[in-house]
Amino acid sequence: MKNRILALVAVFALGACGTGGEPAPGSAQASGAPAKLTVWIMDGSVTQDLLKKFETEYETAHQGVDLDLQVQAWDGIGERVTAALASTDAPDVIEVGNTQVAQYAASGGVTDLTARIGELNGADWLPGLAQPGNIDGKQYGIPWYAANRVVVYNKDLFAKAGIKEPPKTRDEWLDITTKLNKDGNQGIYLAGQTWYALAGFVWDEGGDLAVQEGGKWRGALDTPQALAGMDFYKRLQALGKGPKDADEATPPQHEVFAQGKVGQIIAVPGVAARVLEVDGTLKDKMGFFPIPGKTADKPGTVFTGGSDLIIPAASQRQEEAYELVKALAGEKFQTELAKAMSFVPNRTGLAGVLSGDEGTAAMAVGAAHGRATPNTPNWAAVEATSVIKQYMTAVLTGADPAAEARKTSESITTTLNSGS
Repeated sequence: MKNRILALVAVFALGACGTGGEPAPGSAQASGAPAKLTVWIMDGSVTQDLLKKFETEYETAHQGVDLDLQVQAWDGIGERVTAALASTDAPDVIEVGNTQVAQYAASGGVTDLTARIGELNGADWLPGLAQPGNIDGKQYGIPWYAANRVVVYNKDLFAKAGIKEPPKTRDEWLDITTKLNKDGNQGIYLAGQTWYALAGFVWDEGGDLAVQEGGKWRGALDTPQALAGMDFYKRLQALGKGPKDADEATPPQHEVFAQGKVGQIIAVPGVAARVLEVDGTLKDKMGFFPIPGKTADKPGTVFTGGSDLIIPAASQRQEEAYELVKALAGEKFQTELAKAMSFVPNRTGLAGVLSGDEGTAAMAVGAAHGRATPNTPNWAAVEATSVIKQYMTAVLTGADPAAEARKTSESITTTLNSGS
C-alpha cells in the first residue's frame, strides 16, 4: 500500500505538468479564435430547459466561447472517462461521481485545482463532495451537487388504495406496496440492479459492501447481515414488474413512472423534473418520503452521493474550462440547479434555497443517516465491473444467494486489493 501511494504521488506530479492557464503560442486561445468548450454532463443531472438556459446565458456573457454540452449515460461512463483522460482530445470539463474522482486522478490526466479553492469558496463546500475530490492534499474534483434517494410516490394511487400516510417501517412499506398492486398498477417499480438501494438495506442490517482489515480490503456481501439486506431487496422488488437484469436507467424509470400506473420508485427527488418533462399533468400528484428503516424511530440508511467537476489535463482550454467550472459551481447556477432538480447545493451556505420543498425535506431526513461507498480509489473499479449488479440479477432469478454472495465478495476483494 505504501508503494502504491508513492506511485500515485508521482503520477499526480507528472499529471500536473503543462496544465497551467497560459495559452500556447499559435493556439486558438492565443489567436483569438472562438473557444469551443466540450462539456460532459451526466444524464439526470440537469433538465434540458435549464441546460439550454445556462448555455444561452453563458455564451452571451462570454462572447468568445462556444459551449458544446453533451449529455452522457451513466452506464459505461468509467471506461469512457478513462479513455478520454488518456487521449489528446479530451472534453474540457467532465461531471463525475464524487466517489470516482480518486480513480481518475490516479491516471495523471486530471488538472490540479488546489490553487483555486479560495476563489471557489472551498471553505464552505460540503465535506461529502469536497473530501473525495481531494487526494493527498490536492483538489482535483470541484463539488457540484449532492443528493440521496427517497421514495417518490403517486398520490392518486395511494388514495385509491386507501393509504392515508407513507410507511414508517420496512414492514409497513411491504404492506402498502402490496395494497397498491391492483387494477393493473405496480406497487413499486424497482429494477433488479438498483445497487445503491441494496447498499442501504445492507447497511441497515449492520452489514457493508466491503471492509478494511489489516491494510487490506475484503468484500463483505457474503455476511449474514448483507444477505439479510439482499433478502429484503428481493421481497420488495417482487412487488413490481421491474426488470431483474437491468438498472433504473434501462428503461429510464422516470418514463415508467410518468405513465401513471406505478405507485412508487426509489430515486433522488430531482427525478420529479424528469417525470414532468414526460407528463406535466403529474405536477401535483407526486409525493416524497424517506426510505423506511427497520423501526419507526429511524429512517433507512441511504447512500449520500453527488457529482464533482473535473478538468482533464489534456484540455487545451484550461483557463476557459476553469471559468466554466467556476460558473457551474457558483451561487447563481447552484441555486437554479437546486430548485430545478431538488439537489443539495455544493455549499452549506446555500442550504436554505430549498426550504419548504417536500422532496428536499424527505431527502434531508434520509441524509442524516447517509453513508458512502468504501473509501478507496479502487471502488470505482468495482463499480466498473458491474459485479454487484450481476450478483443481484443472479439472486433475483433463482440462484443461491449465499453462493453468489461468496463469489461476488471474492471478486470485490481481488479488485480492491489490485496494485496495493
